[in-house]
Amino acid sequence: MTLTADQMNLMQGPASPLTKEANELICLTGPGTPMGDTVRRYWVPALLSTELPEPDGAPVETRLLGEDLVAFRDTSGRVGLVQWWCPHRGTPLWMGRNEENGLRCLYHGWKFDVEGRCVDQMNEPEGGQFKEKINLVSYPTVEMGDIVWAYMGPPEHRPPEPKFEFTQVPESHRIVSKVIQECNWVQAVEGGIDPAHARALHGAIKDGADSGWGLPPSSPFMLASAGRYYVEHTDYGHRFWEVCKMRDGEQHVMAHHFVMPWTQIRANTTGDHMVPGHFYVPIDDDNCMVWNWVYSINGEPLSEGTRWYEDNASGNGPAHVDQTTFKSIPNRDNKWGLDREAQRTVSFSGVKGINVQDRLVQEAVGPIVDRSRENLGQSDLPIIGVRKKMMEGVALVADGGDPAGIGPSYYELRAFEKVYPSETDWRTETLKLMHPQTIGT
Repeated sequence: MTLTADQMNLMQGPASPLTKEANELICLTGPGTPMGDTVRRYWVPALLSTELPEPDGAPVETRLLGEDLVAFRDTSGRVGLVQWWCPHRGTPLWMGRNEENGLRCLYHGWKFDVEGRCVDQMNEPEGGQFKEKINLVSYPTVEMGDIVWAYMGPPEHRPPEPKFEFTQVPESHRIVSKVIQECNWVQAVEGGIDPAHARALHGAIKDGADSGWGLPPSSPFMLASAGRYYVEHTDYGHRFWEVCKMRDGEQHVMAHHFVMPWTQIRANTTGDHMVPGHFYVPIDDDNCMVWNWVYSINGEPLSEGTRWYEDNASGNGPAHVDQTTFKSIPNRDNKWGLDREAQRTVSFSGVKGINVQDRLVQEAVGPIVDRSRENLGQSDLPIIGVRKKMMEGVALVADGGDPAGIGPSYYELRAFEKVYPSETDWRTETLKLMHPQTIGT
């Protein structure tokens, strides 16, 4: 891919606010777009393993990066991810018969294996060579961490497997869920790596409120004053901190990671024995899939209390998300469940479910927000950092190089919340926890 002169000018770093052209550059991920070529260099979270529960089960249609696809688990347990339409007459393959290590189109009986090869043609003379000339678009998959991952980029640039730490713990030690969000993926990424919004959007007005309404006023995070933000770029993306002063002079530190192109590893405000995170994956330019995960780092299975919270208070479980379609039950049509009386007396948002609150503000501005109208401050440094890494990634890929986050340096990252004495060198201490196996520098 060759960038135009105008696109090359955008690589000098995003202005604040972004121009219309720069906004489109980072937001659009369809085939052949600069950002589309960039994000295809990563493993893409495609489906939950539970969506393909058994060999020879029903195929599942899905959409990733603007491409319509079909997934199926064959007789041997392998997962295929192939183009949506049959190359014979265009019939949708999700309607096909999954049988004997192949997916057979129901129209004329052409059959394809997980690698997209045509292995049988019921309507062609036996012994003919025609089928050997036919192939589907097919993407390699790996399965780990309760997720089916797909690689949609050039074979010669296939990266190491996506061994995030949560994918390597026992199943009892993690929870993984997903929900469709009706907005562009960059809106979701920027919402995720923006800790400054939590005191308002996720704040409860009084202690003792149901945890689904938000963070109680007496929590360390809510008691700390608005802090300063620090961003350090890395070979995987960037790490960033919010450092605030407590009323007694101690330092409240929230330490996070952004892993290119769509991963947030965030501090957990409910305890230091778990690490949560998100993937914000483009479905197309107007919709994305938000993946949510949390895992135990103390060697113990996740508690029933944690599982209850994820199912009920977080906004990710069956109470808020249709577990078949993965559409949010609170949505634009019902104003995301906004309760004006609750907004007056219980929480700043008046919306129940932490991640429902996120969906509200990220979807309400429209499919792709106009960033030319923004006024960014010091607390927006993590967002500015993300935009720079995205544009840097586009430039590197266009020049034949590798974007950040391709290698295994993100495998062992952790995020956390801590309170330190005022004299503590918080950067030195936090790096020991953010990079527990290879202490960062």
